[in-house]
Amino acid sequence: MRGRVVGALLAVLVVAGCGSHEEAPGRPAAKAGAVADRVEPLTDVPEPRLPVTVRSADGREVTVEDAGRIVPLSGALSEIVFTLGLGDRVVARDITATFAQAGKLPVVTRNHDVSAESVLSLKPDLVLAEATTGPAEAMGQIRDAGVPVLVVAPARGLDDVGPRIGAVARALGVPAAGKELTRRSEQRLDAVRADVPKDTGKPRVAFLYLRGSASVYLIGGKGSGATSLLEAAGAVDAGAESGLKKDFTAITTEALAQAAPDAILVMSKGLESVGGVDGLVKIPGVAQTPAGMDRRVVSVEDGVLLNYGPRTDAVLKSVVGQLYGDAK
Repeated sequence: MRGRVVGALLAVLVVAGCGSHEEAPGRPAAKAGAVADRVEPLTDVPEPRLPVTVRSADGREVTVEDAGRIVPLSGALSEIVFTLGLGDRVVARDITATFAQAGKLPVVTRNHDVSAESVLSLKPDLVLAEATTGPAEAMGQIRDAGVPVLVVAPARGLDDVGPRIGAVARALGVPAAGKELTRRSEQRLDAVRADVPKDTGKPRVAFLYLRGSASVYLIGGKGSGATSLLEAAGAVDAGAESGLKKDFTAITTEALAQAAPDAILVMSKGLESVGGVDGLVKIPGVAQTPAGMDRRVVSVEDGVLLNYGPRTDAVLKSVVGQLYGDAK
């Protein structure tokens, strides 16, 4: 998600201005869907069986001899390690690891860039990274110091939940726990899918990435990462379906009219940054969409929305609940 957004920001000109940040009287702002701020570890804590040699998503063979000190360099990877029951071995966190159990760990990223010096000072046995983790020079420094670095394939949708859990579990020497967590995650996702209303049609939902303080207003298209989640919620990704080929495109009145969303999906901090729903509908074109006219907004915390990990069932449940409301 982080890599897709950064790439999009470099590729587009953003639109400016979002109007007043005050909520209209009697019209409450959309509330972020409640997703528990804690991960739920497996009941039985596994004991790593090491050493193991695994293939990293970057093509390297990585040998892990010890897992006593782990540094996951994304919130999603941190969630997996903690949920596998090995959180007591994590010695640092990325700035996006915002769940409660990770809160007191030292942060080893600055504005999403990894600090090699901070990581190495903690003497890690294993570093877990995303394909977008960088800068490359910092990752090279960590490898040159002899620290095993496992790159995990990116999360693009619900089908990636199990493979990512499995990749981390194998590297930590707990493959059986990985299979158990994958089963649990899939069962919970299936349970949420089964609860999606079947007689309400397929609402068109546009995923908007907003950062009002930086005048960044983007609409997600094919490859934004939201399509799988929206489809699981019984909805249509309006941006992708309208023909937006890039992962993110600058919001324009024309793009929104073409997407014609019945609802808008946003990250909670993004919504706050534009002044809530009142600020959102002042972005050119939003008020003219069915979503803008109905003020139909689905908001989920930034740190979990597109993680596609152990808490994705809770994210999906939140999206379904907000999207259909009384129709459920």
